[in-house]
Amino acid sequence: MKKPGLPGFFFAAPEAPMTLQNMPKIQRPRVALWTREKIGSLTTPEVRQLHTNATRLHETEIATLCDTVLAERGRSRSPVRRPRANRQARRLVSRTVAFGLCGVELRSRFWSRGGVRASDGAVVMALWADDVVRESGACSYLLWAENVEGSRPWSDKPGGKERLEHCERAAERGEAEGLLVYGERLEGTLPEDKALRVDGVEPGVVLSLRVEKRAQAYWATWSE
Repeated sequence: MKKPGLPGFFFAAPEAPMTLQNMPKIQRPRVALWTREKIGSLTTPEVRQLHTNATRLHETEIATLCDTVLAERGRSRSPVRRPRANRQARRLVSRTVAFGLCGVELRSRFWSRGGVRASDGAVVMALWADDVVRESGACSYLLWAENVEGSRPWSDKPGGKERLEHCERAAERGEAEGLLVYGERLEGTLPEDKALRVDGVEPGVVLSLRVEKRAQAYWATWSE
């Protein structure tokens, strides 16, 4: 008699520990059962393997949820709080001033997190410094992802919709520029939407980004 298992993708039988070697393939009829909470209960290698399987089978919602979980885990490795003294130490300026120094006029000083330089059409985007994922000298940043199960409500707001436009344009061009924004996060909210405190942007640092689409999400990558 068969024992009941976890609904969804069956990673392992109850009596056998799961490893990446014996991880079964994704079962398409049950992909809707993979919630953000279930994906979050997996180890990081398991989430990456699930993302690979989901991308191969064009299960975009699952791949996007995996991207969100991996990005959050990357943030957890970095300190959240930064002392206010950093503004003076880093000589930070406001977002509007920083974009102006890059030749970009923001559509809205309230919700714009990027813009297009009129002189050459280059996309320049603001990245929350604490959300950068660093691994073996390479950096990555989740720029935009679909609002799956309410995981990223900012994506449906004016600022998020504008970010999607900028991501699509940057992906076509193959490159973009990034500015690092420093501040203090508001728990449970994307810093692109709201932050407890924004200290400012480091104007002397302009990142050369490669923007690519992964499933239904856009990522920026660059070298340290």
